[in-house]
Amino acid sequence: MAFFNERGRIRKVWNSFRQTFRTVNPNSTQGSTKHRLLSKKPLFLAVGAVALLTIAGFSGSHYVQAHTVDYVEVYHNGKLIGEVGSETQVKELISSKEKQMQEKNAGIHMVLDTGTITYSDKSAYNAKPDSAATLQKLEGLLASHATGVELIVDGKRIGVVKDKATATALLKRVEGKYSPKVKAGKAEVTALSYSADGSLKSKSALKSVKFVEKVATKEAEVQPTDIADPEQLYLQLIKGTVKPTSYTVQEGDCVGCIAHKFDISPQVIYERNKWIKDDMIKVGDVLDLTVLQPQVTVETVENVTETESIEPATVVQKNSNMKAGQSKVIRQGQSGKKQLVYRLVKQNGYLMSEELISEVVLKPSVPAIVMKGTKVTLSEGSGRFSWPVTGARLTSSFGQRWGTLHRGVDMVGNKNIMAADNGTVSFTGQRPGLGNCIIINHHNGYETVYGHLSKISVKRGQTVEKGQRIGIMGNTGHSFGTHLHFEVHKNGALQNPLKYL
Repeated sequence: MAFFNERGRIRKVWNSFRQTFRTVNPNSTQGSTKHRLLSKKPLFLAVGAVALLTIAGFSGSHYVQAHTVDYVEVYHNGKLIGEVGSETQVKELISSKEKQMQEKNAGIHMVLDTGTITYSDKSAYNAKPDSAATLQKLEGLLASHATGVELIVDGKRIGVVKDKATATALLKRVEGKYSPKVKAGKAEVTALSYSADGSLKSKSALKSVKFVEKVATKEAEVQPTDIADPEQLYLQLIKGTVKPTSYTVQEGDCVGCIAHKFDISPQVIYERNKWIKDDMIKVGDVLDLTVLQPQVTVETVENVTETESIEPATVVQKNSNMKAGQSKVIRQGQSGKKQLVYRLVKQNGYLMSEELISEVVLKPSVPAIVMKGTKVTLSEGSGRFSWPVTGARLTSSFGQRWGTLHRGVDMVGNKNIMAADNGTVSFTGQRPGLGNCIIINHHNGYETVYGHLSKISVKRGQTVEKGQRIGIMGNTGHSFGTHLHFEVHKNGALQNPLKYL
């Protein structure tokens, strides 16, 4: 506006000059010398007017330049939002929003979604960009999101944590819950199979730890409210949900059969039903089978190495010069040692299978030599037993299991059952928990028991020799699959059969 006022003043000066020129020489430029001399006066006035106009023009241009304002047009994703004084104002707005966003979501990685912001430099005379309105409009277009790591189990998202490191640490913690505790660089585990007298020494080596399910992690855009507390997610993974389950025992049921039917470890049944003694359950009993259903299953494989003593055999030497019933110890027997290695497979700490995979004699036993003055009959055993099954594979060992005593060892192999030593059959028939059963008296303080048979091939009072077939392997009694249950008793006391086999 000032520029146009200046132009008005210049126009007034020019009109005044023209009026003066007409007054001095109203008619024509011809005349006397006097008149010509007088005509020079307007010339000077014209020159002055031109000079005045020139000065006024320079002054107006400088004024306009001094009042020209630079500003910036702001575009969001290609669309004009408005005008601001400078790009710095937009950058300060974004920086402030990012700071507020992080303060509001402490500990979470947040991303401000600004879209594509571009600028166009502009300038105009006396321009007044409305920066506040433009920044307010732009702020309304900004959004934010969090980035996290999803924990996926068998294709299903279980939860979200803030980053990869947290997810890895969480999964390691779940694995570690069911892994042996490491101390001084060695894995320490209490073996499930051990001697009743407490003399057994054992150590364990962890062979593998893995998830049964397919577990994966994946980075993703999430909402801040989706980020879970790692402690709560850990409890969710290891505990899951609990659904109370009860079961009424049916005809032909056994603990192992029920465990197999519900796809759980027998350990669950023993822990939930502590009233069970010697595997004894009967029709109508109600079992509590409630078990945690965690989101993931950690399977561990441990090799448990145990050192077991080997009881010495007794070698009987006949001496017809000695009276019947007399005996003399020629040499005392010495116990030996052997190393047994079991493979234990557990799922979330529950034993699923146990297998003897190695047996090495570290120190042979030295047999005792006894001279007897009577003819040795087939009914008298040597005290050194042979395996009652050809190609035997041990499937369950002797000792405490889940709060109860497993009185013998279980094995599978050839179906023919053989006498472990010479003796006399003292019992044939049904025994609680053992089904079809044979007991042999070896007349040297030892008795052996053979359980779960499908067929008994000997009679009570019959004399049998070591290796003689006495029956067929079966699944009678409280059994969970065809196998032989084998026990050794010495002077009425239960023994670990592996000391003698």
